[in-house]
Amino acid sequence: MPDKRLSFKEMCAEYDVTPRTLRYYEYIELLHPDREGRSRWYGSRERARMTLILRGRKFGFQLEDIRQWLLIYEHEGTTAQMQAWIILADSQLTELAEQRTQLDEAIDSLKRLRDQTAATLKTESPER
Repeated sequence: MPDKRLSFKEMCAEYDVTPRTLRYYEYIELLHPDREGRSRWYGSRERARMTLILRGRKFGFQLEDIRQWLLIYEHEGTTAQMQAWIILADSQLTELAEQRTQLDEAIDSLKRLRDQTAATLKTESPER
C-alpha cells in the first residue's frame, strides 16, 4: 500500500503548527518534503520527523540539538541515535531540574512579597 502523503495545509492541521513554523523547519533542514511544482508533500518519514521535533520541543530541546540528533540516525543508524538520545535526555533532565528549582524559588519569593504587601494593607488605615 502506498505511503499516504499530506499536503502542506494538511501537515499544518495534522500537527497543529502554523505555515510559518512548517516553512521554518524546512528552511533549517529539519524537514525535506517532496516537491511537485509549487506543492509540498509529506510522507511517513517527514511525519515521523515532525513527531520527534514536536516531542523534542515539548521537552525543551533546542532546534539545533534536534537537528543534530536526527542527522545521527541518517548517518550512523538507530543504535547511535538512541545512545545520543540518552545523553541529550540526561542533560535536559538536569537543565529542567535547575529550572524547576529556580521557579520554586521565584514562586516562594513572590508569595512572601504578596503576603507582606497584603499584611501592610490590612494594618494601614484607608486613605481618602
